[in-house]
Amino acid sequence: MPYDFSAIEPKWQKAWADSKIFEVEVDHSKEKFYCLEMFPYPSGALHMGHLRNYSIGDLLARFLRMQGLNVLNPMGFDAFGMPAENAAIKNKTAPSDWTWSNIEHMTQQLKHAGYSYDWRRRVETCNVNYYRWNQWLFLQFYKKGLVYRKHAPVNWCDKCQTVLANEQVVDDGVCWRCGTPVTKRDLDQWFIRITDYAQELVDCLDDLKGWPERVVTMQRNWIGRSEGVHFEMDIADTDLKLEAFTTRIDTIFGVTFVAMAAEHPYVEKFAEMAGGEKAAEMRAFAKRMASRSTIERTAVSTDKEGMDTGFFAVNPVTGEKSPIWIADYILTDYGTGAIMGVPAHDQRDFDFARKYNIPVITVVRPVDEPAPDGATMPAAVAADGVACNSGFLDGLPTEEAIARAAEWFEEHGKGKKEVQFRLRDWLISRQRYWGTPIPMVYCDHCGIVPVPEEQLPVELPLDIEMPANGGNPLAQRPDWYNTTCPVCGGPARRETDTIDTFFCSSWYFDRYTSPWSTDMPFDKEAAAYWMTVDQYIGGIEHACLHLIYARFFTKVLSDLGLLPADMREPFKRLLTQGMVIKDGAKMSKSSGNVVDPDEIIKKFGADTARLFILFAAPPEKDLDWSERGVEGANRFLGRVWRLVEQNLDGLRTASAERAAMDSLTLPAERDMKRIIHSTLDRVTKDIREERQFNTAVARLRELTNALISFAPEDAKGWSIKREGVETLLCCLSPFAPHITEELWHQLGNEDFLSVHRWFEVDKGALVEDSATVVLQINGKVREQFTVSAGLSKEDLLAEVMSREETKKRLEGKEIVKTIAVPGKLVNIVVKG
Repeated sequence: MPYDFSAIEPKWQKAWADSKIFEVEVDHSKEKFYCLEMFPYPSGALHMGHLRNYSIGDLLARFLRMQGLNVLNPMGFDAFGMPAENAAIKNKTAPSDWTWSNIEHMTQQLKHAGYSYDWRRRVETCNVNYYRWNQWLFLQFYKKGLVYRKHAPVNWCDKCQTVLANEQVVDDGVCWRCGTPVTKRDLDQWFIRITDYAQELVDCLDDLKGWPERVVTMQRNWIGRSEGVHFEMDIADTDLKLEAFTTRIDTIFGVTFVAMAAEHPYVEKFAEMAGGEKAAEMRAFAKRMASRSTIERTAVSTDKEGMDTGFFAVNPVTGEKSPIWIADYILTDYGTGAIMGVPAHDQRDFDFARKYNIPVITVVRPVDEPAPDGATMPAAVAADGVACNSGFLDGLPTEEAIARAAEWFEEHGKGKKEVQFRLRDWLISRQRYWGTPIPMVYCDHCGIVPVPEEQLPVELPLDIEMPANGGNPLAQRPDWYNTTCPVCGGPARRETDTIDTFFCSSWYFDRYTSPWSTDMPFDKEAAAYWMTVDQYIGGIEHACLHLIYARFFTKVLSDLGLLPADMREPFKRLLTQGMVIKDGAKMSKSSGNVVDPDEIIKKFGADTARLFILFAAPPEKDLDWSERGVEGANRFLGRVWRLVEQNLDGLRTASAERAAMDSLTLPAERDMKRIIHSTLDRVTKDIREERQFNTAVARLRELTNALISFAPEDAKGWSIKREGVETLLCCLSPFAPHITEELWHQLGNEDFLSVHRWFEVDKGALVEDSATVVLQINGKVREQFTVSAGLSKEDLLAEVMSREETKKRLEGKEIVKTIAVPGKLVNIVVKG
C-alpha cells in the first residue's frame, strides 16, 4: 500500500490526543525535563522560522520522553501588542477578535505539524486569567519598591505613538517593531528598578554554561558594568554643581571642556540664567539635538555638533575653568548625562575639540615615547601608558594612576568610587490599548493609589473602536477610566497606559507549570518541580530584550518567595536556532521569498517538512531553503515505507526477541547487528549530547541502506532485520513521528512508539570481529590484511610471522626488532 501521509498524519494526531499521552503531571519518582520554545505572537499564520524552532523542540521532547524522562513541553501565545491594533485598524475589526481568531488558527497549524504539546497548558497573555496576574505581580513589585513613576526623557516612536524601553531601540536608533527613527520626549512614565539587580545579572552570567557564548557576551555588554569615580564640578559664578562619572579619572588633568546632553536639566537652568536671545538659541539647539536618533548622535563617523553655553565648570583638581558645551553625542542613558572632555584620548572628544577650536592636552604617553603634541596631533591616541602633564600622577603607569587619582578624590571629599551600569531602569508604560491595564488610579485627594488586590483584574474593555491615526483609545473612554478612589472613595481616574508586553513574556514559563491556578500566578510546588527550564529554544534577536527581562523576573520572584530561594536563573540551557534563508536572504514577507508551511505540509506532509528542517543544517546555523532538499526528505521517507511494506510478512512473523551477538554465526548477521547498534549509539549521542540532529539523520539514512541490502537467510536473520527496522523507527520517530508510528503498528506492536522506551545499545555488538592490520618493514608499508579482532601483541605477531607472504618478504634478512600494535600494525626492522 502506498505511503499516504494525508491519511496517516491526522490518524495519529487524533490517536495521540485521544489517549492523552503527552499530558504530564508532577511526578517526583521520575527525572523531569522542561523543554520550551519561545512562544509566538499570533500574527495569523506560522512561518518557516516557527516551524524550525518548534521542530527542534519537539524532537528533543519526544526523544527525552522515550528515554524515560517526565517531559513538560507546553505552548502558548504572546498575544498583546501593537500589531493587533494596526491589524484592527486595517481590517476594521476589534483587536481581541483578530487575536483570538489567529490563536485558534495557529493552534490548528501546530497540531497539524504533529507537535507533542500538552495542550491543556496553553497560555494566552491576552486572556484575563493571565493578565490579572500581570497586574498582581506589578503590585508585588510596587510593594517591594521596584516600581516608580517619574517625569523623564523617554524614547518615542511617532508611528507606534508610544514610548519604548532602551532595549527596544535597535540598530541605527529605530523602533524595534516598525523601524521608525526614535526621538526623545519628556513624559511621566512608569519604571521598574531592574538596575537594583544589575550586579547579579552580570555575576550570574558566569553560571550560564549551557548558553551560547555570543549571547552571554551580548548581555554582558548591554548591562555594561563599569567601575569609576562619581564626582562634582562647581559651575563658576553660580551655586550649581555638575555631576559626572568617568572610568578614567586619571585623565582629569587633560580636561579642556565639559559636555552635556541636550536633555540634561541644566540646559533649561542655563537658558533661564542666560535669558534673551541666548536662551532661545540654547533651547532651540537642545530641542533639535534631542529629536535625532541615538545612532546618529553617537556614531564616531558623524560630524559632531555643539553649542557653547557660556558657563564654565571648575576642574576639582587643578581649579582651572573649562567651558560647558551642549554636545549632540552625549546622552542621558549612561552616567550622569555630562562628561569631562579629554580630547587627546577620546576620538569623539577630539573631533569635537578640533571643530570648535578647543585646546588638546596630552596626559598619557606611550611607555618608551614622548607625549604627542596636542596642538598638532592628527587624532586621539590610546589612553594606556604612562601619565604625563598630570601633576602628582606623572610617571605612574595607567593602572596605578587610575587608582591613585580615585584615592585622591575620596581623600579630599571631591568624589567617590562607584560602579555604574549601561543598563537603565525598565520603562514599562505604553500609550496603547492592547495590553495589560496598569492597576493604578489617580485621586486628587490621595494622589497615586494602587488598585487593591481583591479588585483585580482591571479588565480591558473589548468594545473599542481603534482611531485611524493611532493613539490610545482608553484615554477617550471616560466610562472606563472614571472610577472611585480605593482609599477615600472619592472620584478618581484609572491609568490609561498599559504595560509593556515584555512583562507578559518574562514569567509565562512559570505559568505553564500550573496554568489552571486561580489563587496565585502559579503553584509554588509545581514551579519548584518543573523549573528551571532545561532547554530553551528561540531566536538570537531576543538576546538583549526578553532574556534579560526573564532573568530579572526570576530573581525577583525568588526574592518574593514565589520560586525557591536558590532559583535565580530561568533557563539552564539555551539554543538559538539560525534563520531560514531563501534566495540569499532571510525568509520574510518584505523580501518576497516566503514559503508557506501549510503548502509544504499539504504537498509533502508534516513529517517531510520536519525532517528536511532538521537535516538541512545544524540547529544553530542558518538553513538554506531548498525545494530539492524537501523532495529528498520525502523520497527518504518513501524508502523507509517501502523497506517495511515489502518485507512486512517476514518482519511480522519474525521473533521480536533480540538475539545476542555471540549467538550469531553468519558474518552478514553479525555485521548487520553491529551496524544497527553503532547507529543507535551514535544517534543517541548526536541528539542527547551534541544536539547535532542533521548528523543523526545522515546515520539513519545509512542504516536504511544497510537494511534494504540485508537479505535474511533464516529465522534468525529475519529477527535481526526486524531488530534493525524497529531500531530505525525508534530513532526516526522524534524526527518523523507519524510515519514511524504507522509502521510500528504495522509490525504488530500495540503500544505507542511515541512513548515507547528508547532502545538500549548492545555494547557487545559494537566490538568488531576483525581488524585491518598494516605490515611495515623498516617503517615502509608493504601490505594490509585482515586478522581477528582482539588479538594480543604476541598472537598478532605470531599470526603475521606465520604467513607465507611475510616469510617471502623476510627471506635472507636478519630480523633486528619487531613491533606489534594490536588491531593496527606490525613493523619489522631487518638487515640485509
